[in-house]
Amino acid sequence: MLDRQHLSILREVDRMGSLTAAAERLNVTQSALSHTIRKLEERYGVSMWEKDGRNLRLTEAGRYIVALAQRVLPQIERAEDVLSDYRYGQRGSLKIGMECHPCHQWLMGVTKPYLVDWPHVDLELTTSFAFGGVAALTGYEIDILITPDPIEAPSIHYLPVFDYELVLAVPADHSLAAKDHAEPADLLDETLFTYPVPPERLDVFTHFLAPANCRPRHHRNVETTEMMLQLVAAGRGVSAIPNWLVRREAAELGVRPVSIGKSGIQKSIHLGLRSGEEAVDFIAGFLATSRMASA
Repeated sequence: MLDRQHLSILREVDRMGSLTAAAERLNVTQSALSHTIRKLEERYGVSMWEKDGRNLRLTEAGRYIVALAQRVLPQIERAEDVLSDYRYGQRGSLKIGMECHPCHQWLMGVTKPYLVDWPHVDLELTTSFAFGGVAALTGYEIDILITPDPIEAPSIHYLPVFDYELVLAVPADHSLAAKDHAEPADLLDETLFTYPVPPERLDVFTHFLAPANCRPRHHRNVETTEMMLQLVAAGRGVSAIPNWLVRREAAELGVRPVSIGKSGIQKSIHLGLRSGEEAVDFIAGFLATSRMASA
């Protein structure tokens, strides 16, 4: 019978690349690990892996079990954490995923009071998802997803926590700084700095440039807000960025916010969670603290 042990072994072999390393990770002997999988192979008449020189290569059946393990094991592990929390009266492991690059500063304003109010809750943050934020949420890899672009999915509930405007950050002496708003053609000769997100997921492209069939002269990805604004202040280009970040840095760096298009691009940060879990006390506490935090 296929059980959790088989899933764990196949997942670790896939992660570690060898039986020895997987056995060490699982704290079992290599012979015990091999014996367990050999019994599984005999039961179902398929091989889970085959040797490729000194390495192992998963068979099609092995890859199927690994994919199953990646979906099922996080849910089992999460359930064990919750049961342990209930046992000790703690109920405290909150995993937050973030799809919003500029939201780190806002999140810091939320986590500080939350950690004070909930001293027995372990808070974890990740920005890396194997299958995307919604999949991580439905797969119980995270408990809350912070995103400016909520994707509807069964059993997922979104709560808007604050609104903002996506603007162009431009140098104070730039010709655009004197305008009420930018037009798509204004960026034809510009270098546009954005966070490392595909253009098809960037509002400055999908809602502004693409409908006008315009593109900037150059498009560069920048990992951090600080570096992006430094480049803008140095006259290297312009950047699409939330207005609250420009306001914080405008005086010191000499940058100005300019609306993108006549109506601007209005956005909201949402918190996504599994339906029904908003009633869990420490999750409800995080949601309440988020509502009170302002950008």
